[in-house]
Amino acid sequence: MAEKPKNLQRGLAPRHMQMIALGGTIGVGLFMGSSSTIGWTGPSVLIDYAIAGIFLYLIMRSLGEMLYVHPVTGSFAQFANQYMHPVFGYLTAWSNIFQYIVVGMSEVIAIGTYCKFWWSGLPGWIPGLVAVVSLAIANLISVKAFGELEYWFAMIKVVTIVLMIIAGLGVIIFGFGHDMHPVGISNIWKYGFFTGGVKGFFFALAIVLGSYQGIELIGVTAGEAENPKKSLIEAIQSTIGRILIFYIGAIFVILSIYPWDKIGEIGSPFVETFAKLGITAAAGIINFVVLTAALSGSNSGIYSASRMTLLLAEDHKLPKRFLRINRHGVPFYAVGAISFGIFIGVVLNFVLPLFFKNAGEIFVMVYSSSVLPGMVPWFVILISQIRFRKLHPEEMKGHPFKMPLSPYTNYITIFFLILTLIFMFFNDATRVPLIIGVIFLAVMTIIYFVKYNQSDVEKAKKGSDDMY
Repeated sequence: MAEKPKNLQRGLAPRHMQMIALGGTIGVGLFMGSSSTIGWTGPSVLIDYAIAGIFLYLIMRSLGEMLYVHPVTGSFAQFANQYMHPVFGYLTAWSNIFQYIVVGMSEVIAIGTYCKFWWSGLPGWIPGLVAVVSLAIANLISVKAFGELEYWFAMIKVVTIVLMIIAGLGVIIFGFGHDMHPVGISNIWKYGFFTGGVKGFFFALAIVLGSYQGIELIGVTAGEAENPKKSLIEAIQSTIGRILIFYIGAIFVILSIYPWDKIGEIGSPFVETFAKLGITAAAGIINFVVLTAALSGSNSGIYSASRMTLLLAEDHKLPKRFLRINRHGVPFYAVGAISFGIFIGVVLNFVLPLFFKNAGEIFVMVYSSSVLPGMVPWFVILISQIRFRKLHPEEMKGHPFKMPLSPYTNYITIFFLILTLIFMFFNDATRVPLIIGVIFLAVMTIIYFVKYNQSDVEKAKKGSDDMY
């Protein structure tokens, strides 16, 4: 029998890295959430996506600056330990776990719903169970298997969006599917642009930011990437531009073809855009794509949360069993635990219909509660990078991937994130999920200071608090 590796394996190629970074943020937030954001603010949602994309690029540049020097697994949690305080590392790791388990549960519930499109009598928990078991096995085989799955999941989403943009441009410019009368782009301003005012603009911005969550997943993959310095820079540099094209391009096409106030009445704008060209199978195609988006979300969740579980075990904040790595270089106990957590979504998909008529609202509530914990890594990255630069002046000499205009851009981005959270509180649709996130962070902070703070202080006194 071959000796089991004691460390994670570097099995993610540059193509995996780029698709993981890209696919991690293109999901149901675009395919299903666009109608809600457009309803709140109208065509000005294009500006929301552009602003959010710019700030997310700055966050990723902050992360990239540190990863270039320290390409480690679970990077932002380790950076929080090193450059802030161990409590922030603890909160970051648990926030990531909470976020991806909750999102994974939501995605599993959604998978059951999507499969009813083809098999209306199929109990929703069956496809959810098949999905969780299949993704858990894939993650246990090797990190390369995870990377391949995520690569193809992302490829399906990207190709669909590109085809939708091309089809939409055909309608806009040449009038395809519209009796050869070009639609033009006047719908973007004809019925109002900032239709929800300042409040609606910021309400939509909170959901737009939520749809970008997962972009920091590339920081979790750093310890398992081949040639990490090169692949990280390439992935970060190219991903933001592509995401802006896909998000803004897709929303631009939709808003040009349909008046913004009619989008909520037509069902999925992606389905309708393909249907305009006479593609009768449009609904089935989009349902398949959204199904793969849900599978992608669960797949990424198992990977990211399991690596954070491993990090907590390395720091003696979870049992030692979570440190065990199988012969494929995968933390199998951690993968199993996260998969089981996501499996709760299968149970909910079986139980909820017995008690609630409208499980859709519960799905939204569960999914939205991950927004604040999902922002924690962003705050940590921005704050850690300021401290990192002060402590590593030598490494910054000749550094090829510096954060632009730091620390000023850090402070501006932090202010932007806080402002968005404030508007989340004043929005009836997002207030309760925000409060759930606050309660979670408060409880985990109390647990840390009651159980772990003293041991971390003693470690620091002995000079053994180097997380690397």
